[in-house]
Amino acid sequence: MGKPTLDKDLKKVVHIEKAAESLGRSLAKPGLLAVFMAACIAVASHFIDESSHASLVITAAVIAAYMALNIGANDVANNMGPAVGSRVLSMSGAIAIAALCEVSGAILAGGDVVSTVAKDLLVTDHGLKTISFIHIMIAALLAASLWTHLATYLGAPVSTTHAIVGGVMGSGTMAAGFDAVNWSVMGRISASWVISPAAGGLIAAMLLGLIKWLIIYRQDRVAAAQRWVPPLVALMSGVFAMYIVSKGLQRVWTPSTVAVLAFGLAFFAFGFAITAPWINRRAAVIPNTRKAIAQCFTIPLIFAVGLLSFAHGANDVANAVGPLAAIVSAAQAGTNADQDVALPLWVLAIGAFGISLGLTLFGPKLIRTVGEKITKMDPIRAYCVALSAAVTVLVASAMGLPVSSTHIAIGAVFGVGYLRELLTNKGVPNPAVKPRSVFLEPSSLNRTPQEAVENYQKKEKRRLVRRQHVYGIAAAWVITVPAAALLSAGCYMVMRAVTD
Repeated sequence: MGKPTLDKDLKKVVHIEKAAESLGRSLAKPGLLAVFMAACIAVASHFIDESSHASLVITAAVIAAYMALNIGANDVANNMGPAVGSRVLSMSGAIAIAALCEVSGAILAGGDVVSTVAKDLLVTDHGLKTISFIHIMIAALLAASLWTHLATYLGAPVSTTHAIVGGVMGSGTMAAGFDAVNWSVMGRISASWVISPAAGGLIAAMLLGLIKWLIIYRQDRVAAAQRWVPPLVALMSGVFAMYIVSKGLQRVWTPSTVAVLAFGLAFFAFGFAITAPWINRRAAVIPNTRKAIAQCFTIPLIFAVGLLSFAHGANDVANAVGPLAAIVSAAQAGTNADQDVALPLWVLAIGAFGISLGLTLFGPKLIRTVGEKITKMDPIRAYCVALSAAVTVLVASAMGLPVSSTHIAIGAVFGVGYLRELLTNKGVPNPAVKPRSVFLEPSSLNRTPQEAVENYQKKEKRRLVRRQHVYGIAAAWVITVPAAALLSAGCYMVMRAVTD
């Protein structure tokens, strides 16, 4: 009797330990969030001068932290998703790389676009009082945060830039009428709804088609990889060098066009010099399969997603701290932010660490959506998505076109998926694969040749892009600005009613 009783007692202890462990995990997220929010309140209270608007600044700091958490949970998935979906990085590895690079980009180079978010969306002579301007920015932050939170919950990657823009538009219009909003800026942003995903998808599809034609569709894939993988990786090195120099380091250095091109050429040569001997060594041992060739793109892809996260942290941190910086400037100066907006380090730190924490706690859901649920990823397709994002931003910036990094990345994922679907269903011949006869199946013996061909093509037609995600994401993109605007207008009305 002693042994069965002991076994039962041990099982009870194990169950208790598992329950305690599960409870600890469930309390970890709220605990970390509470500590982060408390730290934001303490930091804001320490750095803000005593004034009649101090309580509003502290409130804005908490909402900015909430916005940063949502940016980390939603936006960062666009960079990490393809690498995770292609199994190049594990979820924990991707989060670790992204968190480090996002914080580094935000702290070292963040804030260059703060003035756009803080003051360019409203006309200079809007005539708003300081308190009204602060209410506008708080309402915009809160509305953008709530909308991004809802989108993340529903599994829809949206542009947090568009969310904050819609928020400023809604509360600004409610406060001072339609004339207070800079509609020319709004028009350029609206243009990115079409430009960003179309450009990202087209460039990614072209890159994938080029790799298939140069390498995958060759009989001797290994020899083709030896010839073409080094220049392809060198191209990525050069493009990302120009991308980081021109978009990720603008706060610390504004290079000339010649300098940007020089960096691109230098890193192209460097990438080729490093990659060529590495590919030659691999060519001696790898089999002549697509999977083996795809592994040649894994290490370049890891560097690419890290650099994308660095640039994302440098640019999109403004969506969280831009309105907060404007509020701090207005509260301390006693006027609204018509002048250049300063960016205190403590404000930048709230955005940087908030993005990192939001990614860590809530990012996996959207990472899986982008990397696994839209279309199947492998290292080659993920490489095309990453390079497309950098190329599209560079080309659009040179042409003065507004683009959304979120829309570019998702458009690139759709682009590679639709190209795969097109090539598969159109029956584009692959010289590396022996064609199968459609007349060898027993079920086709009693059919005419034309019926056999039509039946085979109908049976083999495949959907390689999940349509429900196409429609859901597109709908979320279209309604982001108006939804954030309406939410912001409502928040502004509530604040005015309470304060009045």
